[in-house]
Amino acid sequence: MTEPLGPTDSDPRDSVRTRVLVVGAGIMGSGVAAQCALAGYPVTLVDVNEEFARRGRESAARALDHAVRKGQVGPGDREAAMARLDVGIGLRRADSAQIIVEAAPENLELKRKVFAEIEEAAGADALLASNTSSLPITAIGERLKEPSRLVGVHFFNPVLQMALVEIIPGHTTRPEVVERAREFAVSLGKTVVLSRDTPGFVTTRALAVLVNEAAWMLYEGVATQEDIDTAYKLGFHHPMGPFELVDLVGIDTALAILDVLWDGFHDPRYRACPLFRTMVSAHLLGRKTGEGFYRYPATGSTA
Repeated sequence: MTEPLGPTDSDPRDSVRTRVLVVGAGIMGSGVAAQCALAGYPVTLVDVNEEFARRGRESAARALDHAVRKGQVGPGDREAAMARLDVGIGLRRADSAQIIVEAAPENLELKRKVFAEIEEAAGADALLASNTSSLPITAIGERLKEPSRLVGVHFFNPVLQMALVEIIPGHTTRPEVVERAREFAVSLGKTVVLSRDTPGFVTTRALAVLVNEAAWMLYEGVATQEDIDTAYKLGFHHPMGPFELVDLVGIDTALAILDVLWDGFHDPRYRACPLFRTMVSAHLLGRKTGEGFYRYPATGSTA
């Protein structure tokens, strides 16, 4: 009998047997783990060492705490979700996971290496999903023995607040794998859009142009980052300005995405503003380092 992909009973969080393994305990991986645990899935969040895994669990706890403060999650649900989330090193529990979500940094060779290890460790029926935001799924899976098992499942940051998931089949991804990925995303309460396997898909291509143009305007002295952010928020009704957003995503991640798009299209729209490279060289990466286009005290507010 096929195990349920998501909550189905009156108290589904206690009855789901499908285990999720999230590989990579950074900002995105911890958010995906928190979302899955909140939806009722037992989750294992893994990274290359114990410290990274522990930090990932702490990040998941903070995301759930924020949702409690906003009234989106009850305190009891938060505690139940954290009870379902354990951490480990390497690919612990890969052989017992039915859904495996890779959330490694946005680097093609790294993701290929991670999936080669996942394929060896995972069960034959496990869903293999990459949370890449820009790298083609076909390229990630080209060295796998069964690339037809791999599908892109692109979550958005912050995962608990963002309603969208972008699903991207690779050139050989089987239709039933795409459908299973869609059912998984829907079981988390997400709305799904389907994209063709092209660099940046739908959302990242659009966002990259928006963020890059803002950086070029700052670089050229058109306006300050505060005024550009205000113009985007009030002029276009965006919830965050481009510099607030890139600080949240990570300036290094934004630069990596622009480089993927430039390599894929050689379109001047994706030529990264030099300001991004300067900031990455200075290790000013945004919220995760405490400073990017803005400074972030321990409270997380801008200063």
